Amino acid sequence: MFYDVIVIGGGPSGLMAAAAASEKGATVLLVDKGNKLGRKLAISGGGRCNVTNRLPVEEIIKHIPGNGRFLYSAFSIFSNEDIIRFFEKLGIKLKEEDNGRMFPTTDKAQSVVDALLNQLKKFNVTIKTNTPVKEVLYENDKTCGITLTSGETINSNAVIVAVGGKSVPHTGSTGDGYAWAEKAGHTITELFPTEVPITSNERFIREKQLQGLALRDIDLKVVNPKGKDVIVHKGDMLFTHFGISGPMALRCSQFVIKTMKKFSLKEVEMQIDSMPDDSIESVFQKLNKLGKEEPKKAIKNLYKGLVPERYLLFLLEKADLDLQQTYANTSNEQLRTFAALLKGFSFKVNGTLSIEKAFVTGGGVSVKEVNPKTMQSKIMDRLFFCGEILDIHGYTGGYNITSALVTGRLAGINAAEK
Repeated sequence: MFYDVIVIGGGPSGLMAAAAASEKGATVLLVDKGNKLGRKLAISGGGRCNVTNRLPVEEIIKHIPGNGRFLYSAFSIFSNEDIIRFFEKLGIKLKEEDNGRMFPTTDKAQSVVDALLNQLKKFNVTIKTNTPVKEVLYENDKTCGITLTSGETINSNAVIVAVGGKSVPHTGSTGDGYAWAEKAGHTITELFPTEVPITSNERFIREKQLQGLALRDIDLKVVNPKGKDVIVHKGDMLFTHFGISGPMALRCSQFVIKTMKKFSLKEVEMQIDSMPDDSIESVFQKLNKLGKEEPKKAIKNLYKGLVPERYLLFLLEKADLDLQQTYANTSNEQLRTFAALLKGFSFKVNGTLSIEKAFVTGGGVSVKEVNPKTMQSKIMDRLFFCGEILDIHGYTGGYNITSALVTGRLAGINAAEK
């Protein structure tokens, strides 16, 4: 058995790589250990598939804090706008939603998967599912094929490794590719979970005081031991029975891990600014103004609507204010304490859920050892990497799929030219 190109892994980057290589006229074999291709694509974006993001390239790279700059060359060859054109050519109309996120107008991820599979069929890609790969074969500093766990060897001119990272393992991403990369001489940078809920051992979390409460349009910060903001994200978050979750918690998660590691900490401080558009002084003035209008009103009713009620009662308690107390009986000092909590409620977190529970894997094949224009290994000829096995990770919102599709496209085109 001989193929020009073998692609291992049927996720977004593998499907795109197989499509690109076959369009260039290469004979392509796509192998996947699962029974179904495109499983990660099918569940992405809540089952609607956030195909890409329409923000300018500069902005997209900012949203890929894990080595996003490595993608500059790739974007100059095949960009997010090219992804949109590619899918529209396949009959998948896309629509733009908040923050540039692009979804199929069908709102069904499966239609995106089917379009890619039809493309593979059209260009006669051989597909083998339920086919685990044991190893990638190297000879004389060249990649020459693969061995399956069944013992069968399949030879090729080039191999593209597109098996994903270690997150969302039920879709088949169980970290198989790292050993094959190391055997070729590659460095695997330390793996860690990103885009993952954050854990805390604070008493209010253990006692589930705020469990299930969502806060909207807040600033969520990770603060280092020197009191400096490591990162600030504005948006929504959710309190859980183990810590915090929701979009902004996920975005902060990698910075929690990095700060704990950098400063050798068991816990790191986070802060919630529930009124990010106001200064602490203007919050204080607002509290006074409301109080002067109705001085005999209990403060828990007076300040209703500033923040969700459960959070309001929680912060009033933290400020040692009696809920039935009226504004007339409240000192300026007490109000300043309350204003400070609205602007910066601090709590400690102690890590995140495991990598298996993460949406994205941080770490992977070092991008220093991969050609950014072709996705070919700089160490082993005819070996290509694409998608999440690379040490590239972005926020959720179409950035990781964009990275997977762009690197997959380049790997496919260049492997075919081999």
